[in-house]
Amino acid sequence: MLYSAAPATPNREGTQNCMKLRTWLRPGMLVKRWILMLFSGLVLTSLAMAMGLAWIYRNYDFPSSTASVVQAVTLQFIPHPYREMIVISIGFGLTLIGFLQLSRSLLSPFLAQRSDNQPLAEIIAEHRFGAIEPELRIVVIGGGTGLSTVLRGLKKHNVSITAVVTVGDDGGSSGRLRTEFNVPPPGDIRNCLVALADSEPLMSDLFQYRFDAADSSLHGHSFGNLFITALTKVSGSFERAVIESSRVLNIRGTVLPSTLENIVLSAEMTDGRIVEGESNITQDRGRIKRTFIQPEHAEAYNPAIVAILSADLIILGPGSLYTSVIPNLLVEGIAHALRFAPGERVYVCNVATQPGETDEYAVVDHLRALDRHANGLVFDRVLANSNLLPSVTKIKPEWHVSAVSNTGLFEYADRVVIDQRDVVNADTPLRHDPDKLAAALIDIGRQHLSRSGERPATPRVARVVESSEPVLAGAVAKRGSVGAGTSGHD
Repeated sequence: MLYSAAPATPNREGTQNCMKLRTWLRPGMLVKRWILMLFSGLVLTSLAMAMGLAWIYRNYDFPSSTASVVQAVTLQFIPHPYREMIVISIGFGLTLIGFLQLSRSLLSPFLAQRSDNQPLAEIIAEHRFGAIEPELRIVVIGGGTGLSTVLRGLKKHNVSITAVVTVGDDGGSSGRLRTEFNVPPPGDIRNCLVALADSEPLMSDLFQYRFDAADSSLHGHSFGNLFITALTKVSGSFERAVIESSRVLNIRGTVLPSTLENIVLSAEMTDGRIVEGESNITQDRGRIKRTFIQPEHAEAYNPAIVAILSADLIILGPGSLYTSVIPNLLVEGIAHALRFAPGERVYVCNVATQPGETDEYAVVDHLRALDRHANGLVFDRVLANSNLLPSVTKIKPEWHVSAVSNTGLFEYADRVVIDQRDVVNADTPLRHDPDKLAAALIDIGRQHLSRSGERPATPRVARVVESSEPVLAGAVAKRGSVGAGTSGHD
């Protein structure tokens, strides 16, 4: 397949304004007719006043001392039709400003009571027509900071979001709570809930607050982890605790664990050693050959499978390759569901390497690892960063990281769509830019929905992407029957 950098992303604010305007102009909103009636009444009133003033002007002799004032007020010194145009413009502007400010003054107390910051146009449309249908149904699979990054970007758009989160963390606060209370690690779940939160900033800050008193038994714990753990014990169910936490934070989406089983992540190093525990794997700094979970056949959480099979767009990554992304594929049922999922399946590759996991890795090395662990590629497209300039100027040698290069991708060019776009954070080149990444992914989802025959009921077969399709300009590619498939060190 040929490679192509995507064109510049349109201004997001302008796009959102256009969407709001289309919502206001939607038939059945019961708004346009009353605005038209209001302006019609103003026009008729103005005409009546103009007729009355014209009659007075023609039939009443003004004193010579006031004649100059009358002429100035009626703009006699400006020729026709310019004086009429000036008066109409001023009148229309004052009417519009007054109408908008009056509406804002009357509605602001009611809008302030809402915690979701939903625009007024969407509130009215939802009242008239019911819940607004999301443009895309998106599932994001991963864990760690990378997953939170993509969620923060996606939640700004009209999409339905489901996050499927790994539960193999055994370090820090999550590891302690997991050991002491026999609950799944809440840390990655908490980060996703906060990333999708539409509540007041205080609530998000509260969930992320970490106790730092060195002599306290709470040292290192975050309030959100303690809250989810307490809810698990009160409700008797980790899944119920996640649902209730979602309500507290009023999140825009759904957060699901990939499994409810108490899994342990282990890694086999290239020297034959076995390292047990996610936190130990990253600290070992050895070269990873493969990772595996115990129990080996941990079952996937059923709602996660349903979400994958119902999605228009399925995103794998970004995040730590061996400890955040691949563990989800090792859960029995996840990789199988990905193979049969009718939606577009995208692997978001990291923009930078991660010490102890992906040292000196290129994009192709990430693909090889995913290929080995899932017994074949389970995605259609890999989204890789094309802008390496920030990494040259801002990544310091003492960090022991580098930008993930795009060399060697021809090895997979006949199996996946290679999509290269500028998705890096220019200020922090170790991570993706949430807005750039979300815009690129939504564009991919729209392309998928615009193509015909993209939801077969049977397993996928190879398909040639025609050059006329808007996938990659001038690109011709094949999609494998089991598809293809994280972000810089996110």
